[in-house]
Amino acid sequence: IKYCFYRSSSRERMSWMESMDTLLSNKDGLDAFRAFLKSEFSEENIEFWLACEDFKKTKSAAKIASKAQRIYSEFIQADAAQEINIDFNTRDRIMQAISKPTLNCFDDAQKLIYNLMVKDSFPRFLKSEAYKELVNKELKRSQKRWLPFL
Repeated sequence: IKYCFYRSSSRERMSWMESMDTLLSNKDGLDAFRAFLKSEFSEENIEFWLACEDFKKTKSAAKIASKAQRIYSEFIQADAAQEINIDFNTRDRIMQAISKPTLNCFDDAQKLIYNLMVKDSFPRFLKSEAYKELVNKELKRSQKRWLPFL
């Protein structure tokens, strides 16, 4: 159901179904997806993806090295607190690059995790009760805002 009187924020929330990129670029969408992943015990994927996005914006060489080490120890190294599921070759390339990290040293792993979320987590999120409740709540909020007699 589409209503022509939606406010843009409501339209944004409803557009989460369109793509993973739309979801990740919307604060409420990201928060809802993060909570969903946490409920499925796979929040390390979104946390890693976000850490990589932040890492790519790093300007100083000293911060690049320290952030790279933090990402490595938190998500990549064996038995890391939030170890992500990546193949041996990708993990090995990161291990070799970590001594002199560049802003793209995590790109391959980030793409793998993004694709995993797109193919697996995102469709489940869109079918989840949490997502349906969120959409219904937003629909009701929009209707009450624009049709106070409902």
